Parts: sequence; C-alpha cells; structure tokens
Amino acid sequence: MSSVKKSKVLVVVRVNPESTEVDLDKMINEIKSRLPSEFQLVKSEKVYVAFGLYIPRLYIVMPEEYEGGTSRIEEVIKSVPGVSSIDIEFVTRTEAFSG
Repeated sequence: MSSVKKSKVLVVVRVNPESTEVDLDKMINEIKSRLPSEFQLVKSEKVYVAFGLYIPRLYIVMPEEYEGGTSRIEEVIKSVPGVSSIDIEFVTRTEAFSG
C-alpha cells in the first residue's frame, strides 16, 4: 500500500500592528491559538521597520489543497485585537513539512 504525501505550502505573512503600543508577543500567541488545526505557525520574528516600530513576520504551513487559499489565514489574523492590516509576502510549496 503506497502512502500519498500531502503537499504543504509555506505562507509568510507580515502583520501590521495598530500602533507601537501593541504587545507583539501577545498578538502572536493569540494568532497561533486561533489558527485552524491544519495550520501550523512554524516561526515568528519581529522585524524592525523604523522609528522603534517592529512588525511580526509569521511563517505558517498549511495544506496545499486548502479551499480558499490564504483567505482563512487572513481572516484569522485580521480578527485579532491590535492588528491593523496584513500583507502576504510570499507563498511557496514545501516538502519540509509534508506528512
């Protein structure tokens, strides 16, 4: 019996906070807790933008064949308090997280 590996995609998301007052660690944890079970936050980093402003960059793995593409990720992240907007920086297929 052959097992078919499901492909995954890595989505890199830039999250723009409403202000410099937003607790980025709390925001990231809230996003992680709200993601559907088939999504996995594999990495997060705080990227310096300017004048003391940092933004979270999230690396999320999701099933390649997920209906609606990245729209579910966008909905979840935008629903978190303190999020002003998001930008999908890139999406790439990956075998590293397939199983």
